[in-house]
Amino acid sequence: MTHSIVSALQDSEERFIALRHHFHQHPELGFEEHLTSDRVAELLAEWGYEVDRGLAGTGVVGTLKVGSGGKRLGLRADMDALPMQEMSGKAWASATEGKFHGCGHDGHTTTLLYAAEYLARKRHFNGTLHLIFQPAEELLYGGRVMLEDGLFDRFPCDHIFGLHNMPGQKLGKIGLRAGPMMASADTLHIEVNGVGGHGAVPEHTVDATLVACHITLALQSIVSRNITPFAPAVVTVGSIQAGHAPNIINEKVLMKLTVRTLNEAVREKVLQRVHDIATAQAQSFGATATISHIHGSPVLNNDPQAVEMVRAVATDLFGQDATAEIPPFMGSEDFAFMLERNPNGCYFTIGAGDEPDRCMVHNPGYDFNDQILKTGAAIWAGLTEYYLR
Repeated sequence: MTHSIVSALQDSEERFIALRHHFHQHPELGFEEHLTSDRVAELLAEWGYEVDRGLAGTGVVGTLKVGSGGKRLGLRADMDALPMQEMSGKAWASATEGKFHGCGHDGHTTTLLYAAEYLARKRHFNGTLHLIFQPAEELLYGGRVMLEDGLFDRFPCDHIFGLHNMPGQKLGKIGLRAGPMMASADTLHIEVNGVGGHGAVPEHTVDATLVACHITLALQSIVSRNITPFAPAVVTVGSIQAGHAPNIINEKVLMKLTVRTLNEAVREKVLQRVHDIATAQAQSFGATATISHIHGSPVLNNDPQAVEMVRAVATDLFGQDATAEIPPFMGSEDFAFMLERNPNGCYFTIGAGDEPDRCMVHNPGYDFNDQILKTGAAIWAGLTEYYLR
């Protein structure tokens, strides 16, 4: 079964490489994927899928029912690009200034379409297949919005799967991990309010900049003194915005920070400590601190049974060395929202190559490796035929 999948995909590989290049040349940011979703919907309809649009604005769901089987499978791809300038020098580089598929979502979308065309043509399964094309993954809440708009109410799935290309991982190797795989990510803003004034008379002020600096230092004690060394956590203050003039003591400062953990209990503890430390530090200087939780995504947890499904399919397709156990990492993925709602699924990686000069994602020189389009499409097709037997 599985070896014939690879053979059947071979004939259309060049066509889908060209499609990937098209998506790469026309990147769109989160919730703005209008042209991308139009093309996705057009192709799915052409191949015989029932197409639904509008979830999270630009989201697309393609459904294909074959036979009378009652099982339902969901496969997800993200569609959005990054707000950064491409410097890859490729012939198919972004044609839009300041927008760039720097994380490979053009490849993820194409990979799922590649599998979609094969599955519609062959129909070697019995059940319901839902293909989920999600906007705004880079914003870390497009998946949440799809759920809020009724994704799993309208398109229930017994299992749900997602994938990501991974530069630095051996070409074509499938990276698997049961349990916590990727970190939660919370974005917080802290507004410090003091009393402004002239730099020559600091005794008449409450220096919000000084308070923000003390808060920044104190926040670094959370990981080292409040969390066990056996539970990873990161607190990063990435921005402190305070004034412009050298002789003015600032009344207000805006701090922007992120919190990442691999355990929900640790996540809640770190978030609480951020609040307690910021408010107490500010109070000790006679200032106030207001903490706003801008958005957050949960820890991405993989179901062990779903992981073994991917392992079985990958091994059948590509041999005993097709998969590798990977360590958890502190990057984040809003597919975690879908796994939180439907725990019977998993997220896995496909190695994009480990050459020393291969750019990582979010690098201006990055480009998706077209050699793994067929690999990913074969995994999607194999999972569908394996589960919907």
